Amino acid sequence: MEQNSNEITTLQPVRKVLPLIPLRNIILFPSVETSLFFGRKESMNSLLHAYDNTNKLVIITTQKDSRIDNPGINDLYNVGVLAKIEHVLQTDGNLHAIVKGISRVNIVNLLKTDPLFLAEYVDLPIIPEPLAEVQQSSETLLSQLKKAFAMGRQLDLPAMMQLSNGVSSSDLADQVAFSLDAKISEKQGLLETLLVSQRLKAVTEFLIQEMKIADLERSIEEKTQEKFNTGIKRNVLEERKRQIEKELKRLGQSSGGEFDDLEKKIKKLNVSKEIRTKLKKELDRLMEMGSMAPEASYIKTYLETIVELPFGKYSKSDVSLSKATKILDEDHYGIKDVKERILEYLAVIQLKNKIKTKKNEDVSGTANILCFIGPPGVGKTSLGKSIAKALGREFVRASLGGIRDEAEIRGHRRTYVGAMPGRIIKGLKDAKTMNPVFMLDEVDKIGSDYRGDPSSALLETLDPEQNREFNDHYIDFPVDLSKVFFILTGNDISTIPGPLRDRLEIINFSGYTLDEKFNIAKKYLVKKELTANGLTKSDITEVKDETLKYIVEKYTREAGVRGLDRTISSLFRKAAKKIVTDKKTPVDLNNSAILKKFLGPEKFTTTLKGKKDEAGVSTGLAWTSVGGDILFIEVNIMPGKGQLILTGKLGSVMKESCQAALSFVRSQSKEFGIKQDFHKIDIHIHVPEGATPKDGPSAGGAITTALVSALKNTPIPKEIGMTGEITLRGNILEIGGLKEKSIAAHRAGLKTIFIPKDNEKSLVEIPKEVKKDIKFIPVSHYSEIYKKIFVK
Repeated sequence: MEQNSNEITTLQPVRKVLPLIPLRNIILFPSVETSLFFGRKESMNSLLHAYDNTNKLVIITTQKDSRIDNPGINDLYNVGVLAKIEHVLQTDGNLHAIVKGISRVNIVNLLKTDPLFLAEYVDLPIIPEPLAEVQQSSETLLSQLKKAFAMGRQLDLPAMMQLSNGVSSSDLADQVAFSLDAKISEKQGLLETLLVSQRLKAVTEFLIQEMKIADLERSIEEKTQEKFNTGIKRNVLEERKRQIEKELKRLGQSSGGEFDDLEKKIKKLNVSKEIRTKLKKELDRLMEMGSMAPEASYIKTYLETIVELPFGKYSKSDVSLSKATKILDEDHYGIKDVKERILEYLAVIQLKNKIKTKKNEDVSGTANILCFIGPPGVGKTSLGKSIAKALGREFVRASLGGIRDEAEIRGHRRTYVGAMPGRIIKGLKDAKTMNPVFMLDEVDKIGSDYRGDPSSALLETLDPEQNREFNDHYIDFPVDLSKVFFILTGNDISTIPGPLRDRLEIINFSGYTLDEKFNIAKKYLVKKELTANGLTKSDITEVKDETLKYIVEKYTREAGVRGLDRTISSLFRKAAKKIVTDKKTPVDLNNSAILKKFLGPEKFTTTLKGKKDEAGVSTGLAWTSVGGDILFIEVNIMPGKGQLILTGKLGSVMKESCQAALSFVRSQSKEFGIKQDFHKIDIHIHVPEGATPKDGPSAGGAITTALVSALKNTPIPKEIGMTGEITLRGNILEIGGLKEKSIAAHRAGLKTIFIPKDNEKSLVEIPKEVKKDIKFIPVSHYSEIYKKIFVK
């Protein structure tokens, strides 16, 4: 037994040598007959040598990489096919041969590569398998193959003939594997599978996958064809429908088409004959091209926009001063001078309407354009709504803050994709009337870039002499805006371009006093926030006046009332939470402990003025776009060489004021009793809050006072403030924003303010409660300030 075993193990497969032909991008299988083209010199030599010398037998395998021209043994798949050359035909320097695979072989070595490929190989054995398993796998493959034929799958003619004559299971698997649309590496895997049952199963799986892909492609093709057919059918029907509508229209009958409604609306539009003709021309174009044309949706959108505009529709203007006064007083507390100015404006409109009525003219005209300028939260926007309410007109608002494109005002030209009308036309469309009260918010924050300057586009919009024929690029015909009541709002008038500012009637809003804030909170904000936070009067104790005044003084410091509104809202939200959590009502908001728990520690002291009298520290008054404020001027004297140091992020004008003040003080040092040698000291002037930019000449008097105080080492009373520009001769010149500055001083608790003599006329604008608590001292020269402060 041992000897027989050794005999078996020593039996080796017989190595044989035949010419070899490496193929590119194709796998040949046993029993498969196919035609091949050969162009490589070595391959043609191998083919001819085999045809003449090796009984037409040749080894055929496939390259791993088709781009290699001279492959070695490592560039070829080891498993190939022993094939017989059936026929050879030479054409144009290439060889065309019909070859038939015989059996699988394993290529052991590549003996020669030039002038032909010569390979050493061994035959791969046929492995016995259970007949039942092979037969079952074969039947499964045949079943799938029949389904593939039913779906229209094609096979090569020789393969069809062999399959029809009946083939073995191994040949069936090889024939189908050769016809599969699979990758070269996947087909090579099938060639290297020696077990017939496994090969049959693998081929079946590939065939099923191929059928699924084919089924999906057929489904997509059918849907595409169906859609294409539907599109053609729709086009034909629409063309016939168009012709029928045209004939019915010619006969004077309604066609009932989708454009009939548009046509009726165009006929009803209160526009000139020229504009109606233009719109009808656009409608005819739309009907001619049909709804499937690329431009059809643009024209349809344009016409729908036009017919929605309220041409010829006007709200009845009911200008009644008594009614307007009542509405303004109900909606807004304080701001009496602003209300008075608006009532004057409305009175002018009422008189002009009477004149026009006598002459049977249109009574909807307006006077100049109003522009509300003031800090945030003082009621500019809400006042516009009140004006609309008083006039009985619709109210429209458009925010212009941050816009940089001229098309936001004038609209886009219709040549652009996504074109739309500008904000003015959109506002008229929303208002559904041609004479609304139109508020343009944040006009001082308009930008400009390469797309144009929106503020320049506003010139035509707001100029009463031009806006009778306002031309929106999208609408593309004149629109009358002369009956629109335009109101603009902004915080800083200096950023509004001059030509635009020249067309506006400016109404300045100042900040609210503490008393006004208290009354606004009591009459409006408390009621508003109760409702907004889901509370009723029974849920909380009535908020006392002392509590509201405490909130105003300790938790807000602003020109308007938005911060106060948020504070009250926060208080009520916390009260609502306590009610839901503890299920106890009412919540006592007048309790100081509860109030501080809800709102946190006090954010502001009662006064912002200095805590004590100090030498070298004076209090100045400043104007900002969000209301008045106070600022401290600090001066330090130190040994040095006569240098002036300026800090606090001062602007160029304020730096010049510091230099002018120092020059004046040096020139008057004897009169002021200053004994310092200016050549042996350095003077440092600083304005606190160094991150905040500061500029302007109005702090000149305060700077001079701080310098004198520091040089004389004499304290300045903490309750004194001042404003006014200083000259080299000591004159105190007129300044602006006195009302806002005085309100800020009152808020800070100052008792005396020095103001320029030329501003004395502006004291009439100061609120009564401010004048009650502050003594205003008009001065024309600094010597008057010096005597009041430094001369005992």
